[in-house]
Amino acid sequence: MSSFSCTYILYLLFTFIVFVLPTSAWQSQAACFTSIISFGDSLADTGNLVFVLNNSDRASQLPYGETFFHHPTGRFSDGRLIADFIADALGLPFLTPYLPHYGDGRSFKKGVNFAVAGATALNDDFFDKKGIKLGTKNISLDVQLKWFNEFLSFVCSSEEECEDMLSSALFLMGEIGGNDFNHPFFGEKL
Repeated sequence: MSSFSCTYILYLLFTFIVFVLPTSAWQSQAACFTSIISFGDSLADTGNLVFVLNNSDRASQLPYGETFFHHPTGRFSDGRLIADFIADALGLPFLTPYLPHYGDGRSFKKGVNFAVAGATALNDDFFDKKGIKLGTKNISLDVQLKWFNEFLSFVCSSEEECEDMLSSALFLMGEIGGNDFNHPFFGEKL
């Protein structure tokens, strides 16, 4: 067998292993998830900060959102976020931000997003003790997890219903922690 045909066969085998097998495995796994629950910062926020700041945030204005949605959506992107691509691949709708729909469990049957731009992994006490002033209201991961517990209390009528919902949910822990460095580095000391 010539080296060309060996190389060609290896190329085809590599292509099959890298592209075809993961796609079919992904599709079979995708059917397992019926919703997405997301946490994070601006790289995952789908509109919570806009609600916190009463629509005065730059993500509520163009050019944010214009490439895909053709209008601002509260995302810190001119198009979609990683969570949007994952939802699309799973055949699920884009994630609903938690805050504008607080208390309305029906809006969250296919997923919910707790991420808020500017969020830190560490809570405010850490920054206060270090004398670090945070520019805007900080919605730390701790706060997002508290919201998640509130969310469970109004979306599930029983423990079994919660277990069923959570067992088929994909949890995304978006980028979070970068602001723990950014706020002190670019901010002011008290």
